[in-house]
Amino acid sequence: MKRFILSLFVILLFVGKLAADEGMWLPMLIKERIPDMQKNGFRLTAEDLYSINRASLKDAIVHFGSGCTGELISSKGLIITNHHCGFSQIQSHSSVENDYLRDGFWAMSMSAELPNSGLSVRFLIRMEDVTDKILSSYRSNMTEDERVKLINENSNELLKAATANTHYQARVESLYYGNQYFLFVYETFNDVRLVGAPPSSIGKFGGDTDNWMWPRHTGDFSLFRIYAGKDNKPASYSKDNVPYTPKRFFTISVKGVEEGDFTLVYGYPGRTQKYLHSQAVRYITEKSNPHKINLRTLRLNIQNEEMAKSQEVRIKYASKNASVSNSWKKWQGESKGIERLKTIEEKIKFEKEFNEWAKDKPEYRGVIARLDELYRELEIYAFATDYHNEAISSNEIIRLAGTINTALKRNSKMTPLVSAANIKSILDGFYKDYYLPIDKKSFVAIVDQYSKNIQAEMQPPLFRDMISKRGGVAEIAECLYSSTVLACEDKAYRFIEAGVTEDSFVKDPAFILYNAFNDNFINKIKPRFDEINSEINLLYRTYMRGQMEFNKTGVFYPDANSTLRITYGAVKGYKPNDAVYFKHISTLEGIMEKDNPEIYDYNIPQRLRDIYSKKEFGRWEVNGTVPVCFIATNHTSGGNSGSPVINADGELVGINFDRVWEGTMSDIAYDLQMCRNISLDIRYVLFVIDKVAEASHLIEEMNIAD
Repeated sequence: MKRFILSLFVILLFVGKLAADEGMWLPMLIKERIPDMQKNGFRLTAEDLYSINRASLKDAIVHFGSGCTGELISSKGLIITNHHCGFSQIQSHSSVENDYLRDGFWAMSMSAELPNSGLSVRFLIRMEDVTDKILSSYRSNMTEDERVKLINENSNELLKAATANTHYQARVESLYYGNQYFLFVYETFNDVRLVGAPPSSIGKFGGDTDNWMWPRHTGDFSLFRIYAGKDNKPASYSKDNVPYTPKRFFTISVKGVEEGDFTLVYGYPGRTQKYLHSQAVRYITEKSNPHKINLRTLRLNIQNEEMAKSQEVRIKYASKNASVSNSWKKWQGESKGIERLKTIEEKIKFEKEFNEWAKDKPEYRGVIARLDELYRELEIYAFATDYHNEAISSNEIIRLAGTINTALKRNSKMTPLVSAANIKSILDGFYKDYYLPIDKKSFVAIVDQYSKNIQAEMQPPLFRDMISKRGGVAEIAECLYSSTVLACEDKAYRFIEAGVTEDSFVKDPAFILYNAFNDNFINKIKPRFDEINSEINLLYRTYMRGQMEFNKTGVFYPDANSTLRITYGAVKGYKPNDAVYFKHISTLEGIMEKDNPEIYDYNIPQRLRDIYSKKEFGRWEVNGTVPVCFIATNHTSGGNSGSPVINADGELVGINFDRVWEGTMSDIAYDLQMCRNISLDIRYVLFVIDKVAEASHLIEEMNIAD
């Protein structure tokens, strides 16, 4: 059976008909896609994209931080990624006195570049199909626990062999729900310094209003530099480190793009779910998304109101607000897109056809029905999990109590009395970006929704007793925030001066509430949630094989899982509504049309206004203006933020940063008519660096092809 499955994957992986624009392809296997890519205008080879024998474009791409992509644009380790990808670093260096979020930051020399604790980038060294090795010794009569144990043992052996006598790291990743396994070997650099970032009025122009929308005019970029030891290998931060010399960096093209031009996005998409059962999609669109949207609307309204009153609060909550807003708006577009495409109905139709085909196939017969049963049983636990994450864990005081609680339990195993410095480091990071009125108002708003929407028997008994005795969530909040030591920064620091033990906070209301909700979730919700999901995932492994066998003319690409992927398509406008057509490109004219000094997100720097009024665009001028953004049909997802957008010759023409709102369902269902990725035109980047920031020394580092 195993040999049949593997050969089936080889046969079906790259055959059949699929829109060139859809798909997230593994670089190692891209050779099979090259004929279609070249038919669509691509002029390079598979070796140019991915090679382990010579430098290739993969060596110019990094996984940036924990969830973005970046690319090398100079021989001195200069990286470009999105402004929103570097946002937390920019914020961490900002203060009321040096407001880099508002004013931007530009290092005019390498000595002025700012280090970033905790920020790392990693390069993919190689990838390898290790399915045979992972499943060696597997027998069909093994239990699932025995299979998992075998996979873990074989994975550990492969990881040891891949990293022996090197400074590399490695991971084994499952694809197609455990039908295929790949080994990924990485090199990680931890000394990454901030080089430049435009003001948020450029880098975040349009704010939440324009997020996920087209036309877009956001200069969403920031610049960092990788530093290494004198041997060009990874090294911890040191003033003695030198700029990293990359194996490969991108040539930048300023020729621009026209509608129909080939484009390729090369990056680290986070997560897609193309092969979901209909009941899973129904839950997402009809129940999960609406409730999560409501909870985040409440939080955003509170944050926005308070941030508008104070520059200090705006700086503290800028990154948090952007994080909350991003998924909030995406979920809205996703649900509408799934409804418009009738994705649930289409999946039900496919499942009926699959069932008919599977009648005489014992391996696949009953899979659809069992998935249906499990998803219906899972719903109550999934709903409680959603609310635990969005309405309980999102409260800052409760989350802080959890962080301290975990640290105390971990450290108490080594010493009963934990050093004040251990807890102080946690408090330092917390209070730097904390404003109690926001947290308290949010607690009242979203915990109240929890109390009303989660079945009473799924809630902690202690919480229900508190509701009954105190009268409601508002009264609980009054008690909590007036009594917990964590609500007052000075009080918290004094409390831990002499050190703390695991029992120090046992009577603190924040810890009491945290433990009540956490214990309830861990003991009452999570076990059954995990148990049902384990059976679902096991069935998906069979269902995935069945789909491939059933649809032998189909093309199947693995769901995104934060591993390096290639997607390709074309620059193309789209028609979102009747009588409306969006062109493929936006320009500086649109920025000036939106410019409004009365609105923070649309109040552009005066220097940009001055440049525009004098038309001092320099070499970046095109038809009397400057291109800003463009859209294309590349299939992207979260994690592709900051990915290089390259032309048919492998030159950098843009920086991917978003999708259009009408196409955000592409993580589940791709629609060629509506799905568009939004990219920052590299010419606008160069214009901002040159004319707005007057940092031409950075441009001099780059290799620019006219």
